[in-house]
Amino acid sequence: MQAQTAEETPRKEQRVVIHTSYGDMTVKLYDETPQHRDNFIRLVKEKQYDSTLFHRVIKDFMIQGGDPDSKHAKPGQMLGSGDLGYTIPAEFVPARFHKKGALAAARTGDQVNPQKRSSSCQFYIVQGRTWTPQELQMISMQYGTQFTPEQIEIYTTLGGTPFLDMQYTVFGEVVDGLDVIDKIASQPTRPGDRPVEDIRMTMTLE
Repeated sequence: MQAQTAEETPRKEQRVVIHTSYGDMTVKLYDETPQHRDNFIRLVKEKQYDSTLFHRVIKDFMIQGGDPDSKHAKPGQMLGSGDLGYTIPAEFVPARFHKKGALAAARTGDQVNPQKRSSSCQFYIVQGRTWTPQELQMISMQYGTQFTPEQIEIYTTLGGTPFLDMQYTVFGEVVDGLDVIDKIASQPTRPGDRPVEDIRMTMTLE
């Protein structure tokens, strides 16, 4: 048996560690979404995310961060509209869906963004909830989404936000630290879903 050449050796997916006061989350970035992957890696290398907040936290839904305006935000300041001056084309991959722990790109609404282009920097991590097969059938009818047996299995056991599938680009997933999502998602928030106490992050490439 011949040894593999460097070109034949499967490349390990890039991983990033998100450090918070509630613990670390390790995310792997999908190679099927290369523009989002490369953009995220570049921003981590540039330390764009360091000292930004998880500025929007909704229990049983998701935790959102990455707004550059949050680095020096005053208490009570509304956040969520900051960006880096560009957007990223949507990269929808049916096999990459909104299960718990999914890393996805935030974006502006369909009315002003019919192409569903992603924010340059803002992202969210799914907490979600579990769903019954009947609920998934209703979502499928409402949104025209076809769920695979694997998706049905995961959404009914691990949970997620199935109604966001094929609407927002999922470009990675938490592979270690799912409990940190739960801790952050359970923090008390003010109107506008900003946590009462600032939850800052730093990121490093693994």
